[in-house]
Amino acid sequence: MKRIIGILFAIIILVSCNSQKVYSDFDISYSRSGGFAPIYENLLIKDNNAHYSFEGQGKKFKEVFKISDEDLKKLDKTLSQNNFRRIQEDRKKLYDNITTSINVKKGPNEGSKTDASLIMPNYTTNWSNIMNAFQEIINNNVKKQ
Repeated sequence: MKRIIGILFAIIILVSCNSQKVYSDFDISYSRSGGFAPIYENLLIKDNNAHYSFEGQGKKFKEVFKISDEDLKKLDKTLSQNNFRRIQEDRKKLYDNITTSINVKKGPNEGSKTDASLIMPNYTTNWSNIMNAFQEIINNNVKKQ
């Protein structure tokens, strides 16, 4: 009996640990969170697999989809053309603002940027172009309920 309970306990721990893997094992991530009425939106991309989740405004849903090589190349091109690695973050403190964070763990645009304290004025157009590229992927692939 003790052996069966031990095996069940081990299985439960393995399953719970594996379910969080998607949130740490990604090549590119886009997340928006915060605000006066908080929202949480995440897009995690690993190879051609994408995991999208949204929670806020009384809605909550998740979707897993395949992202095309063409869309990945277009996203990478947008990151390169808008000098993702050179975008400078401001140091001002903002509160109750929806913050966008982008992390790239693979490729020539590897880096992490956030507009939690705004983006320096010289780079706001670049940042907007990059955010629009992510929103385009979301809009084209996620069937919002």
